[in-house]
Amino acid sequence: MERTTCCVVGGGPAGMVLGLLLARAGVAVTVLEKHQDFLRDFRGDTVHPSTLALLDELGLTERFARLPQRRVTTVQLPIGPDRSLATVGDISVLRGRFNYIAMVPQWDLLDLLVDEARREPSFSLRMSTEATSFLRDRGRVAGVHYRTADGRTGELRATLTVACDGRGSLARSLPELGLRSFACPMDAWWFRLPRRDGDPRGLVGGVGDRLLAAMIDRGDYWQCAALIPKGTDAARRAAGLEAFTAAFRAAAPWLGDRVHALRSWDEVKLLDVRLDRLRRWHRPGLLCIGDAAHAMSPVFGIGINLAVEDAVAAARHLVGPLRAGAVGLRDVRGIQRRRWPTAALTQALQRFAHARVIAPVLAGEAPFGHPRRAQRVAELLTTSRWLNRVPAYFLAYGAVRERPPAASVR
Repeated sequence: MERTTCCVVGGGPAGMVLGLLLARAGVAVTVLEKHQDFLRDFRGDTVHPSTLALLDELGLTERFARLPQRRVTTVQLPIGPDRSLATVGDISVLRGRFNYIAMVPQWDLLDLLVDEARREPSFSLRMSTEATSFLRDRGRVAGVHYRTADGRTGELRATLTVACDGRGSLARSLPELGLRSFACPMDAWWFRLPRRDGDPRGLVGGVGDRLLAAMIDRGDYWQCAALIPKGTDAARRAAGLEAFTAAFRAAAPWLGDRVHALRSWDEVKLLDVRLDRLRRWHRPGLLCIGDAAHAMSPVFGIGINLAVEDAVAAARHLVGPLRAGAVGLRDVRGIQRRRWPTAALTQALQRFAHARVIAPVLAGEAPFGHPRRAQRVAELLTTSRWLNRVPAYFLAYGAVRERPPAASVR
């Protein structure tokens, strides 16, 4: 039986940011990651201005700048009868050093955070180690049982266990946390297409017949998403790849001459879109943050941003109690009170987009109930400087900006 002060379950962005911040503040922290590496494709690769500012406070800006990346500043959508692209959000107009989104492979970001955290003697990362169940002690979560890739099992006791293991979190099996799910009208297909010099830049949308497309500028290729009606993956694949490429060509005509680059369905990955959150993010000895607490829709692309902000807020609230060796229910409850409004507001906006834009288009209808109404909304977003800044700021920072604990800043 082993012991640490804080056991972080899951080595994604939230888990690694939390582990780094706590270790820099002198808290003994152990991160358990069930995979042997971070090399997984089509993960959240967006590093938003709020996260860029955090990296700057941690003294990591220069090292981060050396990572392979593409800077995205604009969101463009097809507007009007001719469906010409118009900018509905421009992050570059915001004040501050970091007025862009950096598209960085998630494994590179995680490797940077791990490398920096390992400089702290109180930090430990265990790869290929999966938490299988919680340890209990007089009604309190006291750590986890774990299993390694070679079949070895053990117990890791902790003053506090933080679930950062995503929407498949071990903590979600606890009925007392009360998972609340919301209907989602779509799933997403992820794939890549070549990019050319004359293409648009930034994040570009497309609308077709019962299909929505989103293309993220990754420099030499487009990271593409096709939104399809929920639960239709098998039926659409059975219809054949040519039927899909024809539908995608109609949604993004300027990419039509490159859809032949998709040679098989193996290159198209399904994301089962979910939107849910726990009613309670904590119990004695346990805290849930990021997707473990609130799984986000890909709408607005800010799930990673919210998870990192959760981790920053958690570190700021927990450094003192963890140093003292006693984390009470009041401490973990305070983190939910701080972060719940932002998560709930973001999900409310995503549900509005689902109901008024995505679901109608996937059903073959006009967004907002009428083509003219959709046109007016688009015109407001493109002609009003104030309204144009709202989606830009929301993409950049979310609803609330969080500051790291002073002891973690370099």
